[in-house]
Amino acid sequence: MTDRTTLEQEIAAEQRHLDRVYARLAELRHFAAQAEKDGYRLARVGNFGALVERDAMVFHAAQRRHVLDAEHEGLVFGRLDLREGQVLHVGRLGVRGEDAETLVVDWRAPAAAAFYQATPAQPLGVVRRRTISSSAERVTRIEDDLLDPAAAPPDMAVVGDGGLLATLSRATGRGMRDIVATIQREQDEAIRSPASGVTIVSGGPGTGKTAVALHRAAYLLYSDRSRYAGGGILVVGPSAVFVEYIASVLPSLGEETATLRSLGSMFPGMGATRTDPPEVAAVKGSLRMRRVLERAVRDAVPGGPGELRLLYRGELLRLDRRELDGIRDRALGRGARRNESRRAGFDGVFAALWAQARRLGIGRLPEQRAFEDEIAERPEFREFLKAWWPRLHPRHVLGWLARPDRLRRYAAGVLSRAEVGLLVEAYRALDVEGLTIADVALLDELDALLGKPLQPKRARRDPFQLAGGVRELSTHADRQRAAREAARERPEDYRDFAHVVVDEAQDVSPMQWRMIGRRGRLASWTVVGDPAQTAWTGDPEELTRARDAALGRRRRHQFELTTNYRNSAEIFAVAEAEIRRLYPDLALPRAVRSTGVAPVELTVPAAELAAATVAAVGDLLGEVEGTVGVITPVPRRDEVAGWLAGRAAPRLQVVTSLQAKGMEYDGVVLVAPGEIRADPGSGVRTLYVALSRATQRLVTVEPTG
Repeated sequence: MTDRTTLEQEIAAEQRHLDRVYARLAELRHFAAQAEKDGYRLARVGNFGALVERDAMVFHAAQRRHVLDAEHEGLVFGRLDLREGQVLHVGRLGVRGEDAETLVVDWRAPAAAAFYQATPAQPLGVVRRRTISSSAERVTRIEDDLLDPAAAPPDMAVVGDGGLLATLSRATGRGMRDIVATIQREQDEAIRSPASGVTIVSGGPGTGKTAVALHRAAYLLYSDRSRYAGGGILVVGPSAVFVEYIASVLPSLGEETATLRSLGSMFPGMGATRTDPPEVAAVKGSLRMRRVLERAVRDAVPGGPGELRLLYRGELLRLDRRELDGIRDRALGRGARRNESRRAGFDGVFAALWAQARRLGIGRLPEQRAFEDEIAERPEFREFLKAWWPRLHPRHVLGWLARPDRLRRYAAGVLSRAEVGLLVEAYRALDVEGLTIADVALLDELDALLGKPLQPKRARRDPFQLAGGVRELSTHADRQRAAREAARERPEDYRDFAHVVVDEAQDVSPMQWRMIGRRGRLASWTVVGDPAQTAWTGDPEELTRARDAALGRRRRHQFELTTNYRNSAEIFAVAEAEIRRLYPDLALPRAVRSTGVAPVELTVPAAELAAATVAAVGDLLGEVEGTVGVITPVPRRDEVAGWLAGRAAPRLQVVTSLQAKGMEYDGVVLVAPGEIRADPGSGVRTLYVALSRATQRLVTVEPTG
């Protein structure tokens, strides 16, 4: 046990250093604010050079001030005492003193790597590693690891029981916490893996896969900001609930430039949250759906004109459905995209009418170009063209699948009769219930097949143009700044990311891999997941082909995380027993801490399920300080949320067993686990995920009868 006086002395020593850091931070913040003001004063010089310099000074000063403000809380979290007597403090950003001495080393810097990588077996020159906890600007706790006892001086104090387990035992907030102060060696190796190629991180529940992926994004932005901030980093998660959960991590690490998307929001304007039953998702996610969609985009528009009848100089010109279908098929030659081929289709109609007029021997027939101009001026002809070959949005074409006759025709010879039946039933209420997450990948595929309508480029709006043609008074620097901001704007459907992070990758379907791959053609990748948690029930070989096609031939860097930091050993034992039903010999992570509290298993009559669930939630909210998650079978989510409507505490969240992927709660109430297990496709794996979401307390409530 550490002597109390020694502990107080060590905390006081760290407090003195922290006081110096925050004092220096205040100076730097003042200098940044002053530089911003001085930048604006340069405008008074009046020449263009001064105005440009002003913009640069103001931009960089404001950016620096923002970083300094954002990293105030928990700024310093570690200390390294090295063999040669040097002491390094590690924190969220680098801070230098007035004489350029290092007060804090940025956690992403090479000098800080030993804080995460050093072990007693390989101390890497580190004698003592200290984890520092603070609140506001006060040190509240320190924990030491003595890594090289032989090199420790006689007067070196070692205090605490180890920072990692102490941190893991504390309650969590609603969002995901960053692990920057507690990254372990195997995690750090994945975070700092080579920037190029594909980094693949696998590991069981609680091993920190998601945290590693997000910290890797922050590390890449630090190590090569011009490349990764310029091209952008895309982070893809399985659900909107998950994306909201992780949204605070990157800003807490000083990075706000990454784009976060759920699989249901990858396509512009979409925010799908509804899920399909596994057997339906397997059909929609199969690569065979591309062939179904290819047939759809070549088909006639529902309700479109079946013939063209046009009176020209006393003669009837007529194109029937067969002729119109032939024109459309010829215009949609191999590889042609429908929205980009409208002109070819219209030209085919003009050519057919011209040929017919010549066959009829119409007198005083003009040259073909004049004939076309004359026909094109007729309103009824223009209305025909718009109805026969309209500009199509992917949502239009996906809606055609809700017509059973069309769906059966498109899927003939591609999908089985049973699979067609599943889709017919799934799309029966499309207009009422809206799209599912799996449908969003189909929209993206249709977008690629349809192409963009050919339109003349619009001139960018002049930001200084007012109503009536009057221009706002502006300086050269104002116009330069507006130009830079315009250059930084990315379209909603931006597809040239420099790095793509895919979390819960085991659940990404083949069609979803195609969707993500279109946004990562030029990117390096980080892919994290756990095959044992997969909900995919389709063809595994097809899934592998689609993933490999998206990742390309880039070099692969493989990492496996083997330690479960989330669950107590008591909780993970229950989850382990479940997954062993499917994989008796599977290598599972090791839970490193024990709470001595066993999970509670309740069995109640079905009529008492609601009351038992409400009571269990109330108990857990009283037992844990952090979040409580109520996990339900997918069909029961709204029902269970209704039971708890009167207890809408900020710490409480109701999610389905699929939405729980990647989530973490201090306490979990799992409703009707037997119903989750009963799914013949991925039930056991999904239940394994649900059972491994809790850090401190787990209660299962099983109805009977």
